[in-house]
Amino acid sequence: MTTSQLMTDDLLTVGQVADHLGVTVRTLHHYDEIGLVVPSARSRAGYRLYTEADLLRLQHVVVYRRLGLPLEEIGTILADGADSDTVVEHLRRQREAVTHRVAELTELVTAIDRALEAEMNDYAISREEQRELFGDGFDDGYAAEAEERWGDTDAWAQSQQRAKSYRKEQWQQIKEEGDAVNARFVELMDAGVDAGSEQAMDAAEAARQQICTWFYDCPRPMHAAIAEMYVTDPRFTKTYEDVAPGLAQYVRDAVVANAGRG
Repeated sequence: MTTSQLMTDDLLTVGQVADHLGVTVRTLHHYDEIGLVVPSARSRAGYRLYTEADLLRLQHVVVYRRLGLPLEEIGTILADGADSDTVVEHLRRQREAVTHRVAELTELVTAIDRALEAEMNDYAISREEQRELFGDGFDDGYAAEAEERWGDTDAWAQSQQRAKSYRKEQWQQIKEEGDAVNARFVELMDAGVDAGSEQAMDAAEAARQQICTWFYDCPRPMHAAIAEMYVTDPRFTKTYEDVAPGLAQYVRDAVVANAGRG
């Protein structure tokens, strides 16, 4: 190429091409080094200069790269040259690939939307509604602590799976059943019935069955281990003591007695 040709406005520097196509100068240098897009001209100082044909070839490379094609495959596609028929063929091929990719992405967005909707629907009651139902006894911190303690257990996974799907009406039923069990414990305790009696153990069994029904499989030994927290963890103790003084110890003893029942 002559010096006069090098001075025309049709030639672009590496920086100009990089800005125009949204690629880096380093990328253009790499394309040159591997022979994918070799600039057709050089300046007097030896700098790369790109012609209109070079720019067109680069545009094809950029499109194919954005479609995820490897450079080796792009080189094969472009091997036929850049005559008008080939350019049209490239554009058709690119259009077909882009259309296919758009369809894939549309399907992906639809799948994500469905998964998101399903996940959001799993939580059929908000934290605010739970707090409305359970009052001061509901604390997000309990759930975080429980996950830290038992998050890797089957019981935790089972409980989370079930609880996600419960709507406000079901949580209302859970609360009412729990209140009924506690009321039975209070009735027995106030009547002086021993925590190891059949009646108290039956109440403890009702409490265990409620856990099994609504949350997770809870064998009697597990129930007894949980009941120990009723007297060792001040927060759990307060929950029962707010219902009736002495209830935490009474429930714990009844649950332990029930665990030892044949």
